[in-house]
Amino acid sequence: MAKRITYCFTPVSPWTYLGHARLGEIAARHGATIDYVPITLSAIFPRTGGLPLPKRAPERQAYRMAELKRWPRLLGIPLNVEPKHFPTDDRPAARLALTAKAQGHDIAALTLAMLHATWAEERDIADLDTLSAIADANSLDGAALLAASETDQGQQRLEAACDQALALGCFGSPWYDLDGEPFWGQDRLDLLEKSLAGEL
Repeated sequence: MAKRITYCFTPVSPWTYLGHARLGEIAARHGATIDYVPITLSAIFPRTGGLPLPKRAPERQAYRMAELKRWPRLLGIPLNVEPKHFPTDDRPAARLALTAKAQGHDIAALTLAMLHATWAEERDIADLDTLSAIADANSLDGAALLAASETDQGQQRLEAACDQALALGCFGSPWYDLDGEPFWGQDRLDLLEKSLAGEL
């Protein structure tokens, strides 16, 4: 039976961006499936003791910046450490992705496109026209998806996704749950792969 990774993430996190493609590669190598669960940290942090970036101590912000400069060089992934549109509201993008998922679409590529838009293209994924264009570029009907996502049902999907993440113990992004075993952060992907291989 294929192992299952539940992948909880905000579509504006640089750490999600740095780990997103690698997660897909790891899952493919081990025949694992991925359940993509877009969330908003505005619902996670208040419940788990996290702070939005602007409210963190200067020392924590400085170390985050040091890591943001190291990891893209190590991985060979283009990333602007201070993009024009960050922080930005992650809820519209999460609702859009969840709506696409509810309609049966694989949202891996859509998610990567939203992440790339923020961290490499200086685009604002809180802007609805931008989201629609990204969806269109990924062979989806952006206008129809937006119309469906910006409804009460779209918000309910987001709340349910956040409840699912909290039930798994999630307190940050990205969060990977392998059959009940939690891994926090893209820098834990090597550990996740070892667990998939039965080496942990």
